[in-house]
Amino acid sequence: MALATLLIVTGTLLLNFTRAHGGLANYTVGETWYRGYDPNAPKEDQVGKDWMVQRVWDSIDPIFFTNDTGLACNNPGTPATSYIPIEAGQELTGVYWYWLHPVGPMSVWLADCDGPCEDVDVNQLNFFKIWEAGLLEGNLVEGMWYQKQFQKWDGSPALWPVTIPSTIKPGLYIVRHEIMSIHVANKPQWYPECAHLNISGAGSAVPSAEFYVKFPGGYDPNDIDIYSDKLKDATNYTIPGPPVWGE
Repeated sequence: MALATLLIVTGTLLLNFTRAHGGLANYTVGETWYRGYDPNAPKEDQVGKDWMVQRVWDSIDPIFFTNDTGLACNNPGTPATSYIPIEAGQELTGVYWYWLHPVGPMSVWLADCDGPCEDVDVNQLNFFKIWEAGLLEGNLVEGMWYQKQFQKWDGSPALWPVTIPSTIKPGLYIVRHEIMSIHVANKPQWYPECAHLNISGAGSAVPSAEFYVKFPGGYDPNDIDIYSDKLKDATNYTIPGPPVWGE
């Protein structure tokens, strides 16, 4: 389906989520769109279907704890049955339902499944970060975050584009989009969603060990950068996790 049609369809969906956190509804590569999981639609109409590229997330509620297994790909994280085909160097866009939160970093991760992604335990995968954005200017509470710019208060879908590293080794991967919201003091919230990718290309690059983390395990619960009250006057913010690979 053409991207213009996708935006109309997604715009209609937004009306049902204006009081919610929102979530990653669809993906696009160029003019081709791929439908994601809808937690408000019947599960039996989605799980196991040959078009489903996104792992199941049953609720728009956040993950609250760094040791939650849902931190990898949300809960329950049931595998998708299909893949988004994409070339290394191409842009993948996440299309979000209405997003309300303004404070906290956003990041995109990949994990090589080393075989079919439907067969892996996502909590044992090595994830590496390929994109991140956080505080752009000002202080933590009142400043401008990328997450705040990401919001679309006119009711249109919020678009999150990221380029797949051009030199990456081809194969079957899980892509993980994560929004971390720290607008509530001492109560960070994570919103992860995952999809399956089939990356093609002539590259051979893979990250070295310092770029890898597992979820749970990727974040330290004592990390000051996940608590906004301890940093409320700060004008510099260090995004938690390893550095970005592939830039």
